[in-house]
Formats: sequence, structure tokens, C-alpha cells
Amino acid sequence: MMTVRRFNSLLLLALLTVSGSSSRKVVGRAGEDVTLPCRYDFKSNGPREVCWGRSLSLTSCSKKIISTDGSKVTTRASSRYQLLGRLEDGDVSLTILKTTKKDAGRYGCRVQINGWFNDKKHHIDLTIEKAPLIRSTPRTRTTAQMTKTSAPSTSSTPTTETTYQTTNTSGQVTITESLPLSSNSSKAEQQQQEEEKGKKKTGIIIPVCVLLVLIALVAAGVAVSRRRWNQHKM
Repeated sequence: MMTVRRFNSLLLLALLTVSGSSSRKVVGRAGEDVTLPCRYDFKSNGPREVCWGRSLSLTSCSKKIISTDGSKVTTRASSRYQLLGRLEDGDVSLTILKTTKKDAGRYGCRVQINGWFNDKKHHIDLTIEKAPLIRSTPRTRTTAQMTKTSAPSTSSTPTTETTYQTTNTSGQVTITESLPLSSNSSKAEQQQQEEEKGKKKTGIIIPVCVLLVLIALVAAGVAVSRRRWNQHKM
């Protein structure tokens, strides 16, 4: 009995050794796509049936997730499993879309080759790491509000009060500045100054005119008196 068991074990070991087999490790990130490589010599073997599973048995794929007849996909367990390589070139690499932690583990790719125990088997151990954390920077929103107020009558230079309000995540800050009034106020002030100058000139011209009239009247009276005096002498 022990001899039969040993013989079966040795036979199984020999079969595994004769058939082509390889293994490798692949690391992916959660939420991203990952590709598990698998290829065969298409020129030498032509289109071959290929299957992917979560493990491999002696003759098939255990827990099969996708398979192809060499030219197109024939079965698929989920749309997340894709064969995106060129099948006509022997590229039967498996792409898993939007991986999660549950996708981690061992996968097997089996390429069926004619002959006894000639199948090509590739074992791949997939490790899924956590996606890196992305720190978001708070945005600052700035709004400006402008208000105009006239200056007091005692001030010689009118001003405008401008208020800027800045709002962010930490609070509110208000800045107040005093700026000159617009050009319209300056024009009004110039007109007022010109009117005052005109009034001053008028106040000077009128007395001068009155004085000149008085001088003219006195001169005329003196001339008339001289004429009468001359006539009296004659």
C-alpha cells in the first residue's frame, strides 16, 4: 500500500516537472488596474485555448475567471477581467480593472499545448497595496465690497472709504483704506474756487469804478468854475 502511494507521488512530481511551469509576483494598488503577464509562442503553436483561474489543477483552471479559444474570449466571470493584449501574438495577459483587497492572492494561467502534459502553466501571486492618501488643500475665497462716503465739511481733502472683505476657512478679515474721491468731485471743487475768485474781482472793480466817476465829476466842476471865472474878468 505504501509502495503505491509513493509511486503516485513520484508520478505526480514527475508530471509537474515535465510540464512547463513558472511563477512570479506582481504588486498593484487598490483602485487601479493591474496586469498579470502570460504569453506563449503563437508562431510555433498557433491559436491555443487559454484559461485563467484563481488556482491550477493538473488538467484545468480551478475557479475559472476568463478563457479564450485563441482568437476571442469565450467565458468571463466579470467585466473587470479583460484580455487586452494581442491574442494573435500569443499575449494572453490578464488585466484586472479597479482592483480591491479581495483581488489579492494566487492566479494561474494555463495554455493548452498538444501532447501529454505539455500545457504551459504560469503562477502569479498578486499583492494589493493601499492607495496613497491625497491631502486636499482648503481653498480661500476672496470677495471685495466698495462703499463711498463724503468727507466732513471741515476737511480740505475729501476722501473715499473703501472696505475689502476677505473670507477663508480660518475666519474673516476686514481692511479699510481711505482713497481720494473721483475726478467729478475735483471738478466741482475747481468750479467753486473759480466762482469765489470772480466774486473777489467784482468786489474790487466796483469801488474803483465809483472812484473814477467821482474824479471825473470833480474835474468837470473845476473846468466849469474856471470858465466862469474867466468870463467874469472880461
